[in-house]
Amino acid sequence: MQTNPLDGLHDIIAPSQVSIWPLAPAWWVIIALLSVLVAASAYWLYKRYQFNKAKRYAIQLSQQHESAQQLHIILKRLVIAYYDKRLAAQATAAWCTTLTTLTGITFSEQEILSIYNQTAPDTALCNKFRQGIKQFKLKEVVHV
Repeated sequence: MQTNPLDGLHDIIAPSQVSIWPLAPAWWVIIALLSVLVAASAYWLYKRYQFNKAKRYAIQLSQQHESAQQLHIILKRLVIAYYDKRLAAQATAAWCTTLTTLTGITFSEQEILSIYNQTAPDTALCNKFRQGIKQFKLKEVVHV
């Protein structure tokens, strides 16, 4: 009688548990890329936070002042901080155009000239300046 060839096989032996450590090289590459990405994101967020510091401070100051003249000075300081001194030292007509461009709110020469002639605070003009400070457009981040 012929024997069955399958009788010589051994029982199935389960493999031993595979350890997660040491990691494969592909995992090390993934970990390195993720840590570089996290570090770059943190650096970018920090630079962005530092770049917006002047505007945050101007908004904080605008809440403390009730004078349209002081709010106008804060707007000028914002322009100096983010753009150029020459832009803030323009004639009144050009300054109104610059303010309209940078804030999105229309300012007239008469309003700017009335700042220095008024005795009582003009709340409408003060609110307009506060809104202009909040909506002030920043240029791109360059060498902060």
